[in-house]
Amino acid sequence: MTDKTGPNKIGKVYLIGAGPGDPGLLTIKAKECIETADVVVYDYLASSFLLNYAKKDAQIIYVGKKGGDHTLSQDKINLLLVDKAKLGLDIARLKGGDPFVFGRGGEEAQMLLSHAVPYEVIPGVTSAIAAPAYAGIPITHRDHTSFVSFITGHEDPTKKDTSMQWDVYAKSNATLVFLMGVKNLENIVKNLVKYGKLSNTPVALIRWGTTARQQTVTGTLDTIVERVKKANLTSPAIIIIGHVVSLRDELAWFDRRPLFGKRIVITRARAQASSLVSMLSRLGAHCIEIPTIQIVLPKDINPLKEFIKNIKSYDWLIFTSVNGVKFFFNTLFDMGKDVRALGHLKFACIGPVTKKRLKDFGIISDILPETYKAESVIDAFSTVEIKDKKVLLPRAKKARTILPEALTKMGAHLDEVIAYETLLNIEEKKELISLLENNEIDAITFTSSSTVSNFMSQLELKDTKKLLKNVVTASIGPITSDTARSFDIEPDIEAREYTIQGLVDSLLTYYESK
Repeated sequence: MTDKTGPNKIGKVYLIGAGPGDPGLLTIKAKECIETADVVVYDYLASSFLLNYAKKDAQIIYVGKKGGDHTLSQDKINLLLVDKAKLGLDIARLKGGDPFVFGRGGEEAQMLLSHAVPYEVIPGVTSAIAAPAYAGIPITHRDHTSFVSFITGHEDPTKKDTSMQWDVYAKSNATLVFLMGVKNLENIVKNLVKYGKLSNTPVALIRWGTTARQQTVTGTLDTIVERVKKANLTSPAIIIIGHVVSLRDELAWFDRRPLFGKRIVITRARAQASSLVSMLSRLGAHCIEIPTIQIVLPKDINPLKEFIKNIKSYDWLIFTSVNGVKFFFNTLFDMGKDVRALGHLKFACIGPVTKKRLKDFGIISDILPETYKAESVIDAFSTVEIKDKKVLLPRAKKARTILPEALTKMGAHLDEVIAYETLLNIEEKKELISLLENNEIDAITFTSSSTVSNFMSQLELKDTKKLLKNVVTASIGPITSDTARSFDIEPDIEAREYTIQGLVDSLLTYYESK
């Protein structure tokens, strides 16, 4: 970014194309600019997921405009960019699609230029190309058309004379792509037919293109207005008119994925949710992150530090979760030590995911009990000498007693230490209740007992059975399921393999069977 040393330094504005909705379509350069910006100014159509790339201390400003409801007018947005830059701040200006394709990026660039504010334009993937592609509609095809026209769906109403060349559009064999034209659909159709476009010309409207909320309605100039009304399709959407639309039946792929459109709540802590969100999203699900828990260091970290200081007196180190691994090693490193301090130890992990996380630190687990069940622990330790061995177990503040009880019965000298705490997160409580009351959730995933209990605490005294009547509940394993049952929730799905991948596979199997 800019060098802001010295007096009267002006920041730089990056006019960034945030893409059409799928955050995976953001360019690498755009991501780098967001990561280092002092201020992020974003639009209604820019995915809020992209804000995760911003610095922790970055100022986040929403300036969305939709359906006449403007947070800030365009003139005020222009001045905002100028004012922030003159404070010496670098600004990532996120605009849906591409900033120079009906994005008013040109106006913002002119304003910056007039105030001597340096800027760069970072192009983005425009919805005019991406949305049809995700709907299985190639906007050019050698058998249908070799050219395309991008047209605004709503002109500046203050214009005295229209620039719309309806006679040219109607007679052209080009694919016509209208952006922001849903409200004017009837007028667009009427004018095209009036100037000679055949009424049986295929038409498609795509709403929220490239996202899990994508909705596509097809028809012809003759039928599309009624079909759109019947489907209750509203903006944001684009309109594609031309023979290439007929290829959708053959080439559609995005909305044929097995979990497409399923609205699935992720209750896992936000810092850990990425793998689950990624897996479900690839299958087409619309993931709604409402973390019911947050994972933090214990209020008093000194006990863990003391055990690490005396680590040479232990024979075994056992981890029951990836959180235990993470917080133990973070503390170890903060104390100025490294993995060499653990060279004399043997290791055990509960479950393959914990084992994999331990391997990230260059350590291979000696044994692997598959579950918390006593018989699984006993079976795993049956091949090693554990009697009279000193065992350290760093884990959550509130944890089940099955593992320490089993090890103690086998003759081990066990010390437990709190490595992290699981706290209630109520930031999205209102959103959760609203979604449930409005039947906007298809499934809820529970990845631990704490996600269940904290989820239930957010519902307060509301009728849980009524709220969850049409909601599929998915549990990662029997312990989590037992916790759900203690709240009178019988899980519809229980993962066969007690991992995130196992949970995803079980969800997939459930919906495929339906």
